[in-house]
Amino acid sequence: MTLEILVADDHAIIRDGLKKILADTPDLCVAGEASNGHMALEMVRSRDWDAVVLDLSMPGRHGLELLKLIKTDKPKLPVLIFSMHQEEQYAVRAIRAGASGYLSKEGDSDLIVPAIRKVAQGGRFISPKVAELLAEDTLLHTSNPSHTLLTDREFEVFSRLVRGVSLTEMAHELSLSVKTVSTHKSHILLKMNMGHQVELVRYAIDHKLFDPVRE
Repeated sequence: MTLEILVADDHAIIRDGLKKILADTPDLCVAGEASNGHMALEMVRSRDWDAVVLDLSMPGRHGLELLKLIKTDKPKLPVLIFSMHQEEQYAVRAIRAGASGYLSKEGDSDLIVPAIRKVAQGGRFISPKVAELLAEDTLLHTSNPSHTLLTDREFEVFSRLVRGVSLTEMAHELSLSVKTVSTHKSHILLKMNMGHQVELVRYAIDHKLFDPVRE
């Protein structure tokens, strides 16, 4: 039986690359593609898939919000996050939100096929790096780093703040008002006990959370 995969990524080169890779596997095939979050959600709702390979950074619905919407509609649908963001940034949050696995695009390319196969067969793909982060998160639950106090939306704003994205750009990317983004920024500084954005950048670098988005 061939397992049918939906690939949701706004970069055609990634979608084409995965199609070519899976074309050489008799048990997996890319049966659908989505180039933005709205399309991904529509396609998830339109039929049954064996798994979704999901990028976190796409136009429209995106990030952990999109993952949660998918899992709300199809709670048993396996989702493998395939992201440009390093594991330190989003892996633990993605697993908590219902992802069956997390793989960085900067990681070992040989892992993508076994990762897709494992989640499509109902398993979980937890790389050694993600396993380490999950273990640390569990062990440090009483004294978590301050960024773990942020909500998922606040963490999305935090990630953009440390990359130097303006409040106006953030508002557009996240479909929020500038005032709402500014409020999130204030909450972030308060929760992390910091007084300035520069401190957030230093913190992100120290905790390996500084991950500039590359087009």
